[in-house]
Amino acid sequence: MKVVCSQSELNAALQLVSRAVATRPTHPVLANVLLTADAGTNRLSLTGFDLNLGIQTSLAASVETSGAITLPARLLGEIVSRLASDSPITLATEESGEQVQLTSLSGSYQMRGLPADDYPELPMVESGMTLKLQPAGLVQALKGTLFASSADEAKQLLTGVHLRFNAKALEAAATDGHRLAVLQVEDALEDAAASSDDAAEGFAVTLPARSLREVERLMAGWRSDDPVSLFCDRGQVVFLAADQMVTSRTLEGTYPNYGQLIPDGFNRTLALDRRGLIAALERIAVLADQHNNVVKFTSQPDEGVVQISADAQDVGSGSESLAASLTGDAIQIAFNVRYLLDGLKAMGSDRVVLHCNAPTTPAVLKPEGDAEAFTYLVMPVQIRS
Repeated sequence: MKVVCSQSELNAALQLVSRAVATRPTHPVLANVLLTADAGTNRLSLTGFDLNLGIQTSLAASVETSGAITLPARLLGEIVSRLASDSPITLATEESGEQVQLTSLSGSYQMRGLPADDYPELPMVESGMTLKLQPAGLVQALKGTLFASSADEAKQLLTGVHLRFNAKALEAAATDGHRLAVLQVEDALEDAAASSDDAAEGFAVTLPARSLREVERLMAGWRSDDPVSLFCDRGQVVFLAADQMVTSRTLEGTYPNYGQLIPDGFNRTLALDRRGLIAALERIAVLADQHNNVVKFTSQPDEGVVQISADAQDVGSGSESLAASLTGDAIQIAFNVRYLLDGLKAMGSDRVVLHCNAPTTPAVLKPEGDAEAFTYLVMPVQIRS
């Protein structure tokens, strides 16, 4: 294999695929990235794969001799990132095929790799479901829900985001058992044409949050309006955008029926300025973080204000007053301040409405005037009077 390519493009590609390289590999080759040079297309392809998440990308290169090899991801990444950006990089394998010479204007390096044949193949989805997604709609759905997924590996299914496709709409949902984020994106699908007998109507899949963060990162830097292809078959999902690909296993099991958790109606509402509320919560959080992250909301309908307070025993206490439009009787209700801030920052509206019934029943935050699209349910914290 002999190939010449741009330092900046190779560096960017390595940064991308290294995110799918195993941090604690079960086999030495899983700590490597796969490099494949093709003289026919004059492209260099890079792949990272930890058996759950796979990322593949390719870049234009001058390929003298086709070939493939795997090299240690971390070492290669650190060398390439430090080489001069104004000099092209030459990668050449020796006769044995396991030693690589990396040459730049500033110097040359030798690295020992492992044969490409040892590298596991990325799962390809040949049949099953095929959907075309709008990149902006997909990013919006992921930004609005990923933060609410669980980090607890014991709750395997909750470490993912549940995606449900219906006609042209996409509904994304994530919960960690304490809060639930649901976002509906209309016109997220180009066409709901399924390539199998499965109709795309009502098709749903749960994918690990880690994989979807990589999809979101890829889509956020996506400079095109072209749709992204999603293929799903036998426990594997592939997202394909131009010359970049993310593959992920699906999370098996029945996702909780989250629709049942959302109360049908509410007898109290608190409408507030979103940015003002975030600023007040961030100030109060300095104290709340000292003691269980708890903040207390006390509504005063007669005065049209909501008082937000935190009491950190042995440290201090604080309160903030915010103007609000209130309906229903006065209420005192407490929340984890971090959960509230996560939900508020995922919204884009100027004003938000907190819907609640009692200090111990689920409360829902929604952008004002947003009938269906975004729902953020938070369980209150019980306060001892």
